[in-house]
Amino acid sequence: MNFSQDQIVGQLLFERGVISEEQLLEALEEKQRSGKLLSYILVDFGFVTEHDLLQTIGQQLNMDVVDLNQLDIAQSVINKINPTMARMYQVVPVDFFDNVLTIAMADPLNPNILDELRFIVDCDVKGAISNAKDIEKALEKYYGMEESEESISNLIDSYDDFDLDMDLLDDDRSDITNLTEMVNEAPVIKLLNLVLLQAIKDKASDIHFEPFETDFKIRYRVDGTLYEMIPPPRHLALAVTSRIKVLANLNVAERRLPQDGRIQLNVGGKNIDLRVSTLPTAFGESVVMRVLDRSNVSLDLENIGLSDKILSFIGEIIEKPNGIFIVTGPTGSGKTTTLYSCLRRVNSIDSKIITTEDPIEYDLDGIVQVAIRDSVGLTFSRCLRAILRQDPDRVMVGEIRDLDTAQIAIEASLTGHFVFSTLHTNDAPSSITRLMDMGIEPFLLTSSLEGVLAQRLVRTICKECKTPYEPTREILATAGLTMEDVEGHKLYYGKGCKTCNNTGYKGRTGIYELLIINDAIREMILESAPQSALMAKAREMGMQTLRENGFEKAFLGQTTLEEVLREA
Repeated sequence: MNFSQDQIVGQLLFERGVISEEQLLEALEEKQRSGKLLSYILVDFGFVTEHDLLQTIGQQLNMDVVDLNQLDIAQSVINKINPTMARMYQVVPVDFFDNVLTIAMADPLNPNILDELRFIVDCDVKGAISNAKDIEKALEKYYGMEESEESISNLIDSYDDFDLDMDLLDDDRSDITNLTEMVNEAPVIKLLNLVLLQAIKDKASDIHFEPFETDFKIRYRVDGTLYEMIPPPRHLALAVTSRIKVLANLNVAERRLPQDGRIQLNVGGKNIDLRVSTLPTAFGESVVMRVLDRSNVSLDLENIGLSDKILSFIGEIIEKPNGIFIVTGPTGSGKTTTLYSCLRRVNSIDSKIITTEDPIEYDLDGIVQVAIRDSVGLTFSRCLRAILRQDPDRVMVGEIRDLDTAQIAIEASLTGHFVFSTLHTNDAPSSITRLMDMGIEPFLLTSSLEGVLAQRLVRTICKECKTPYEPTREILATAGLTMEDVEGHKLYYGKGCKTCNNTGYKGRTGIYELLIINDAIREMILESAPQSALMAKAREMGMQTLRENGFEKAFLGQTTLEEVLREA
């Protein structure tokens, strides 16, 4: 079910007197916190039985409720939908009569499933209702436990006879009717669904669709590294990118300007949020989809790889009544996740928290979140000024990009607010230099800044193929280490296996560098000390650098020296 339609279930149950208003509100709060489907939460909390839930939805939608455990489905019916599509949509075909295919659905409130399957199977499709667990069991029973889904290469081989009007591909004034027909072609739907399913299954963070003169590349980023899928035919580029734009509610006919949009999906019971960005290039539109999977992200400070010492210091800093805490690092280093985790730690009923973000990545229960819209003049600085009139206790500014935003953030901290924000610098001490380069007076920094956390994400060694090894003198020399430094420590690497797609890595963790703004550092800031002097003083007072923190994780067997050197 998609996000808004899912809530219809709760409203229907409330109107029929099956659940109380208090139970509905409690389930909606849990949905906001966890990202789970509301219907699952109502059953898990014991507010409604699964039977009542399915019957209510069935009556409202005029659909039959089927018990898949009691059915023996003919193989000829099962073959009407291939394993890839069945798993993608979480459906099981149960009957085929008079050119009408009846499918059991775990997501009956999503009309797009029936519409898209009609294109794919080329017959009328009627929905029936079943629960998600029974659907999953039936998928395993009829399609097998193994991953029997079509490979992209097999799918692409079947496209030889699928052709598009080549004049349409080269015409910037493409007729909108022709474009709409093109994006609804079964091969286009099928290919995009397969790519999304594979990327989400592999826990990709981004999916790239890139048209070139003779190629159409599809790549996806897993644990910070890009992997290329087998490229589909070049002539499918316009159809696929247009299909994405339709799903994201973008202007399909506009291919001269960049556009941004959002797609919300439910795949296998998970709420998936896709942020879509299009960019006109010499050979068509490049599209990148950022995958936000709430079930795949931990928003607890204890679970993001912080050492006990750093965790303790951060806990003390963010509990202060006023000041500024900055998280710095390059794009994709996990800064937003860290800030969200901090906000969850300090979020309580007696504290008003407002964030301003570009864009809002995850909904946080009990926190007021505002999306930046530069197109209408809603910038960070303008939004921050308005937020300060909303009586907040704590404020998060997505990024300090300019002097105006920095000055307002400092003003907010000096008037009794605690401000969280991010910067793009290489390490923690350079954040101070960056703010002064923007034009912030040193005495204002010393009065407001409480701490700076620099971070990177490094890949963790796959637990299934983790193997000890002796490092070479060359790699130690590159890392600035000696044999004596690693004596007593066992180092590991991943040999590569099916679990990690033969990469040797599975998942990521953070490495961190925390600069605490104490009296000694404040004195150096007032003297406009250079970055190198700040770094030396911070290390003298016990600050662990990014690379040192990474080596510590390598010595604990969590990552490799090569990975630390690559990121830090």
